[in-house]
Amino acid sequence: MTDVQVAGERAVLEAMVDRQRAEVRALLEDLTEAEARERLVPSLTTVLGLVKHATFVERVWFHSRVAGVPRAQVGLPDTVEESFVLDDGDTIASVRAAHLAACERSREIAAEHDLDEEFPWHAGPVSLRYVHAHLVAELARHAGHGDILVEQLRARRR
Repeated sequence: MTDVQVAGERAVLEAMVDRQRAEVRALLEDLTEAEARERLVPSLTTVLGLVKHATFVERVWFHSRVAGVPRAQVGLPDTVEESFVLDDGDTIASVRAAHLAACERSREIAAEHDLDEEFPWHAGPVSLRYVHAHLVAELARHAGHGDILVEQLRARRR
């Protein structure tokens, strides 16, 4: 097996996206259901909401944009803000499972396309390469947001 640090472009991109996906899911480790839902900032951002939003991101970029399935058919909310909203039935286990399933489907979809293949976006066409790079940046940003929230929640336990 080739070491990812010296692998080909596609393997590196896919590994970097997968690492950020795992970082986002890891935010939920060792949190109670109440902690995962707690709002520490004025926005709708919670740790559980960040992971739910990451599922939305997977579905927007891969399930809808790359696979060409209309947003409504994928079950996406109309706005980004709505992707952070938690339902009564959302739990750490259910949100984690939905994220894992979305990521698996995203990998399947990506495997069917070349990095240079282009897909429509409101700012103009984007390549699959761009989609991977965008996800690395977006998920890393959200993992960082989550790290700060988790640090605040854990500090309260002391």
